[in-house]
Amino acid sequence: MAIGEAACVSVHGASRLGSNSLLDIIVFGRAAAHRVTETLRPCEDHAPAPETATERAIARLDRIRFSKDKTGAGEIRLAMQRTMQRHCAVFRTGSLLEEGARKLDDVIAMMGDGLGVADHSMVFNTDLSETLELDNMLAQASVSIRSAIGRAESRGAHAWEDFPKRDDQNWLKQTLSWLDDDGRVRLDCGPVICSRRRTR
Repeated sequence: MAIGEAACVSVHGASRLGSNSLLDIIVFGRAAAHRVTETLRPCEDHAPAPETATERAIARLDRIRFSKDKTGAGEIRLAMQRTMQRHCAVFRTGSLLEEGARKLDDVIAMMGDGLGVADHSMVFNTDLSETLELDNMLAQASVSIRSAIGRAESRGAHAWEDFPKRDDQNWLKQTLSWLDDDGRVRLDCGPVICSRRRTR
């Protein structure tokens, strides 16, 4: 089950800035909890995780934990923040987004080429946890900027100056994104279900 932003239920439509996703978490978190109590069986085992999944997770942890170059996570994070703030803010143009995608690729490359983690321990290692968090944020930033490039309209918090109008005929659909192992983003679309339930 998924709740919040991961559930993609679109309670608020396209405008999901600030704490708008709070409704998703509260309403659907409660619904998920009720569903779990209906379906959970005492002492039921989880399906075992595939070996490849655990191997990939450990390999990622070790790759980051034992990085010995000079650039710390703080410097890379600042470069990512500046790139996204400048090139993927609410008001955008196609050329600005494309330039931002190229700059973000350079920032992502810093994680592989220049990253250094000073603390290699496994206990209370804030350096490691912040670097793992940064790795996740870079993946999200890459998907976000390329999803913005792929949507040729303005909608909600995506105000593309090249396409200033909302275009329901071509773009009333969900953007679905995948980040491949090689760092490439693939985009597809899913339907938006427009229905209203009557309440008394």
